[in-house]
Amino acid sequence: MSLDATLRKDTDAVIPGGLWGHQNVTRYGMGDYTPQFFSRAKGGRVWDVDGKEYIDFMAGYGPIVLGPNDPDVEAAAQAQRETGVVFNGPSPILVEVSKYVVDLIPHADWVLFSKNGTDATTQCVTIARSATKKRKVLMAKGAYHGAVPWCSPSLVGVTAEDRAHIVLYDFNDHTSLLAAAKPHLSDLACVLVSAFKHDLGRTHEMPAAAFLQAARKLCDDTGAALICDEVRAGMRIHMQGTWEVVEGHGVRPDLAAWSKAVANGYPLAFVTGNNKFRKGAANIYATGSFWTESASLAAGLATMKKLVRIDGPRRMHELGTKLRDGINEQARKWGVPIEQSGPPQMPVILFPDDKFGKWERGHVFVKEAMKRGVYMHPTHTMFVNVCLTDKDIEDALKVTDAALEVVAKQFGYRSSL
Repeated sequence: MSLDATLRKDTDAVIPGGLWGHQNVTRYGMGDYTPQFFSRAKGGRVWDVDGKEYIDFMAGYGPIVLGPNDPDVEAAAQAQRETGVVFNGPSPILVEVSKYVVDLIPHADWVLFSKNGTDATTQCVTIARSATKKRKVLMAKGAYHGAVPWCSPSLVGVTAEDRAHIVLYDFNDHTSLLAAAKPHLSDLACVLVSAFKHDLGRTHEMPAAAFLQAARKLCDDTGAALICDEVRAGMRIHMQGTWEVVEGHGVRPDLAAWSKAVANGYPLAFVTGNNKFRKGAANIYATGSFWTESASLAAGLATMKKLVRIDGPRRMHELGTKLRDGINEQARKWGVPIEQSGPPQMPVILFPDDKFGKWERGHVFVKEAMKRGVYMHPTHTMFVNVCLTDKDIEDALKVTDAALEVVAKQFGYRSSL
């Protein structure tokens, strides 16, 4: 029995379901070919507990952006650890990183720190309700904004009352947005929009300028907050916010939620907001004993400064484009229909002939990639990081070529060779 299998058996005895949430590989139907436990990581590579090495395109589901154990980030965090991590109040690093974030993010007049993406999105909604004294939250169908009752993708343990004031619309469809809002204009607290559509197993979409403009006007007309959920995308597409790359709209949010990549693996999240919602933010009660933990704040400051200095989003775009172009060429060669979507820094690879929820070709493709040492995902957004090298991409493309060949043969596609 492998060490991974032994650990899975042991965790079944002490952790309900074996593992919680998105990192439980059996939830995605990947349990028979994907390692559950890992021992180390370096550069663009990870090693499972049985010693197998992978080129990594998941990055812990997004938090790693500069690479594991980045020396600049680790030095900053270690310097803070040497003076203390948790006190009766914050370290001065809180003020330093707060000023940096407010200077960096164009819409931000203030910032509030916490630990997880769910913390940040929940605070955004709470601040909007505090400021507007209204209840309704417009949210896109299928969007993921966290794992608590008001937004969890699972309805287990969730009551109807938890969702009573959630109103759904179709992403990028301003007609749907306005129709959803119409019955609730006098009670609309906020419009919650993902930085881009990245629903599980669905085509990823950047927001259209017309859609963002409609959302902005709706909020301006009603006094509601326009919230951008940057938890997954923040600091990867554009350092000042993902919507900065959408041409011709001029839209900025009132509030935004950030986490994942902002501290290169250290637990950190924050909300940014404008002065219209400052009082609403000041009046809510949101806290946690670890929310001003200083090593993560120092790591976050070092991460953001380095991403700005090296223009991390540009480099990730270059690497992601190289990967995407190579896979497209391979798919044409093997006659396999594929659909690559999302920004090049955050791709998803889907197979149009797969049935939603089955993803048979996707699983075969990823299983064959895993066997050959490339860690990918059949349905979730993947992540191209600064730490990956051109050689990593070239090596990964050799593997994806072999994996697509297997897909072609197994599902009867005709090669152009």
